Amino acid sequence: MQGRLLLSFVTAIACVLPAACSEPESEAAAPEVLGSDPLLARALNDPLMVDPDLSWRNEANAVIAIRDGHPLPPFDARDDARQRARDAGRLELLENGQIPALPPASGGQGNASLADLTTAGEIIRAVGSREDCIDDLTADITWSTGLPPTSSVMPHGMVRQAAGVDQGTCVIRVVRYLTPVAPEDALEYHFAKADRARFRIERFAAPEAQLRAERRDQEIAVHVRPGPGGMTAVDVVHWRK
Repeated sequence: MQGRLLLSFVTAIACVLPAACSEPESEAAAPEVLGSDPLLARALNDPLMVDPDLSWRNEANAVIAIRDGHPLPPFDARDDARQRARDAGRLELLENGQIPALPPASGGQGNASLADLTTAGEIIRAVGSREDCIDDLTADITWSTGLPPTSSVMPHGMVRQAAGVDQGTCVIRVVRYLTPVAPEDALEYHFAKADRARFRIERFAAPEAQLRAERRDQEIAVHVRPGPGGMTAVDVVHWRK
């Protein structure tokens, strides 16, 4: 009797073992897939940026509302996060050569601060963009992925809100994001991008740090200021004239 029980137990173990042994093979295949697809590897291994507070208000009927304030900061700008973001931004810029020096701010006044504005239309008016296109704006986070390379969001930046339009001659992007880097580093990143694209650029320190870039067919406005949780808030408006 005991011999039959022992035989049944050993048989059961033998049936389970093949299934258990098959799992490491599946796990071992994962590095091969990642190695053959660098885009997939980067997507899976990059830090995941989330904003747990995006649901703080339901704005279903306000398609171009863009809020600059949060009741709670999405995350704090720790020193390690700040350094990683700064290094990633500079490495991206260095891929195309020496980083151009950020010029000193002019003595004049720039556009009004965007800190207290709440809609894309207000922001567009404040920076002198295409007011005739405001009625066609829509709010969607995917507009941030359609920014031209000259106005792209910094690495490790977290997009908070975005709006835009791309109809006929109305081509505008309005993007607000947070970055853990210092305001000076954010200005350097956006200045280098626009400078390499041969924009004429002015830098202002008042009423808030900003860049105004222009060339024949396009303009860019970048506003930078202290954000929640020690972060830096960046507003980017890029439009076709």
